[in-house]
Amino acid sequence: MKPARIIVLVVALASGGLAAWLAQDKAPPPPAPAAPVAQLDTVDVLIASTDVGLGQSLSGQNLAWQTWPASVTGDLIQKTNRPNAIQDLTGARVRSPLSAGEPIREAKLVRAGKGFLSAILPKNTRAVAVEISPENGAGGFILPGDHVDVILTRTPIGGKGEEGSTSETILTNVQVLAIDLNIDGKAGQNTAIGKIATLELTPTQAQTLVLARRLGTIALVLRSFDDVAGSSDDDAPDLDKRQTVNIVRFGVSAPVNVR
Repeated sequence: MKPARIIVLVVALASGGLAAWLAQDKAPPPPAPAAPVAQLDTVDVLIASTDVGLGQSLSGQNLAWQTWPASVTGDLIQKTNRPNAIQDLTGARVRSPLSAGEPIREAKLVRAGKGFLSAILPKNTRAVAVEISPENGAGGFILPGDHVDVILTRTPIGGKGEEGSTSETILTNVQVLAIDLNIDGKAGQNTAIGKIATLELTPTQAQTLVLARRLGTIALVLRSFDDVAGSSDDDAPDLDKRQTVNIVRFGVSAPVNVR
């Protein structure tokens, strides 16, 4: 072989080796091994599979088991210790609305066979029914959950027509629990055309309302949503001890005996 060819071959081999070395030197390092993923302990808890409204009954149609982190189960109903919970709670009614996917808690349920309205009443409150109509019930726009003022209108004995009639607010900012048998008001539904509204009252307010029904006509006045957070008449006026009220006739205010 001629010396020139040998030189060219040696140079080519050297160039190829240098190129391979340079390519190997610039190659990215192999990826680091992935850190092990911590295994999260989970349990199956009972949830509402659909939205459940106030007072609705539970059943297999709106209950389901769902995987849940074991560290945040708290008072949730777990499948490990209550595998038959769906069957056991069928027929129970909810004390407050449930959203789809929300865990079920016993504190939000009323067992079948027990009084529902008494179960949803807050402690130290009373449910009192009062007759309503479109005329004295805000035209039928009052719904369960709304807050109202209660106005008493009375005509003195011997009064003719509206002469001598007086009106006064005897209760303010009280909650409507139900209209007839409906306890779940829905926006847009005209449910107050019923005949009976059930109000949530303190014991003192309940006495005031019962007495007021014997003294005259009761009307419910719907409060604005922005006024609901206002004060409530926990210390209701004692109508039995009230001697006079001020009424306005032709722009002139004067005290009138109402006993």
